[in-house]
Order: sequence, then structure tokens, then C-alpha cells
Amino acid sequence: MSRTEFIATGFHVPERVVTNDDLARMMDTSDEWIVQRSGIKTRHWVSEGETGVTLARQAALQALAKAGMKPGELDCIVYCTCTPDHFEPGNGVFLQRELGVRDIPALDVRNQCSGFIYGLSVADAWIKSGQYRRVLLVGAEVHSRGLDKTTRGRDTAVLFGDGAGAVILGPTDEDSRGILSTHLYADGRHAEKLWVDAPGLAHDPYISEELLAQGKHRAVMEGKEVFKYASVLMPQSVATALKANGLTPADITLLVPHQANLRIIEMVQKSVGLRDDQVYANIEKYGNTTAASIPIALHEALCEGRLKRGDVLVLTAFGSGFTWASAAVRW
Repeated sequence: MSRTEFIATGFHVPERVVTNDDLARMMDTSDEWIVQRSGIKTRHWVSEGETGVTLARQAALQALAKAGMKPGELDCIVYCTCTPDHFEPGNGVFLQRELGVRDIPALDVRNQCSGFIYGLSVADAWIKSGQYRRVLLVGAEVHSRGLDKTTRGRDTAVLFGDGAGAVILGPTDEDSRGILSTHLYADGRHAEKLWVDAPGLAHDPYISEELLAQGKHRAVMEGKEVFKYASVLMPQSVATALKANGLTPADITLLVPHQANLRIIEMVQKSVGLRDDQVYANIEKYGNTTAASIPIALHEALCEGRLKRGDVLVLTAFGSGFTWASAAVRW
């Protein structure tokens, strides 16, 4: 059985940069308050005419160009997002149309911050089984249009950014490289600790003036609870990935965690016992882009020369659901 390798990466963020001072003009907050609690300094927000799919298209085209491939050579699209452009269908088919291809499957994965690793696990299984050879895996989000940009919503509004990351995956016969393992988890007991209640068909009607007035269409987060669980479960998932492959923290060349909060990343680093040079963080520039955060960070890490052939890469994420996940890769 062949392993799955990363053939190429790409990313795209909107041109519009929103600083903490920009947010301070919209709500009662400050640069100091935001940086102290999250480590975020800027984030990118879409402008008129931009959508999650337009961001994903640019990231995908960049990855395809790096791979020396045309869209028609893809066998499958896996699109990870928690901010779809439309209620239905999923964004995958719209991206397929934008790329000018048809007939290949397009799967949407809605596991929020853990979405990219969940999607990676699915793509890995397909490639290992021989069902598909070239898979486009995308994480793309447009949070800015769904945020409450007032003081009432500042706890979440200051955290999120827009962007897309893409990877091309394919089989390799080299036993010494590729995806070593993926590990997925969920605990629905905590679903309401980080969620968006509406629109949803649990309500009748599924959207109404009353639901809008109550802010049910906005993300709600119990920040302390999310921080507490993420700080424990992300290190646990890293430990699981290492144990599964007979590795130790010292073997990790680079940990690319989901970029939710710099304080959480610091807690994960401390718990796992990693040096600064073993952990990649770019949250200060982009904020939390949920399913897009890991592929964006991975792309930038590669551009900076942080990974070379034979290095050990570990990915970890935690988010709404609660869901969490990890992956180990021999680059």
C-alpha cells in the first residue's frame, strides 16, 4: 500500500488588512487588549465580490501551478469550511466549476477548526486505497461577514480572519515519507460551548426576525472552556501521533498547530515540551481562519524553508464540536 505525500501547497488571503486599531474604531477594544489575550495584530477580511470560493480558487491554482498540474488532472476535491457561501450545495462544487472541471467528486467537510485534518484523513484513506490519485484538499473561510462588529460581539469578532489554503496530495511508493498517521476525535457533549445556532432546521422557521434579533446567527463561544479543553486535548493528540509512530517530541522538526490563539499555541508547546524553533505560528498576521489556518501556516513554513525531505511534521487542531485531531507526516 502506498503512502500519501504532499505534492504542493498554495494560499490566498484578501488584500484588505484590518488592524486592531481599526477594530477599536468599531467597538470598545484596543490593540493591547487583543494582543494580550490572543496574540493577533492583524487579520484579512474580504471586500465586495470576494467569497470563500474565490479565495479557494486562488489558493488551488497556486498549488496546481507549483505541482505542474492542470485542474483537469485532479481526481477529487475535498473542501473544508465552516463558513459556506450558501446553505446548499456545499462550496466544493462551486470550486469545481471555478476550476473548469466536472464529473469528479467534490466532498465538503464541516468540522470547523479541525476540518483540515479531518479532510486530510479522508483524502489519505482514498489515496492509500487507490480510489483516487490526485486530491485537492482545501481549507477556506470567510468569517468577516458573519461577525458582530460591535462591543457586544468583540470577544469573537477580534479573533477571526478570512483566507484559504490548499494542498495537492498524491501517492508515493517511498516508505520513508508521506503521511504516517491521522487521529480524529469528537465529544458532542460540548457542542454549544462554541457554535452558531441559526439558520438551522432545528428551528421552525429555520430563520426569522426573532432569531436574528437574538443574534442566533452569530458565533457564540465560552472562551475559558474552549481554552481549557484545547490546552489539554491538543497536546494529547500530539502525544498519540508520536506514540503511534514510535517518535518522541525531540523527533519533531515542526509542529503546525491550528492558529486559534497564541496563548493556546504556547500552552501546547509547553505541554509537549518543544523549543520555539519546533513550533510554527503566524496567527499575529491572519487571526483564526479555522479550517484554513493549518494549510496557510504550512505553506508559509515551507516558503521559509522550515521543512526539508525526511523531516517530521506534526499537525494538531481543536475546535467547535468539540472536535480535535492530529497527523504525523514524514516530509
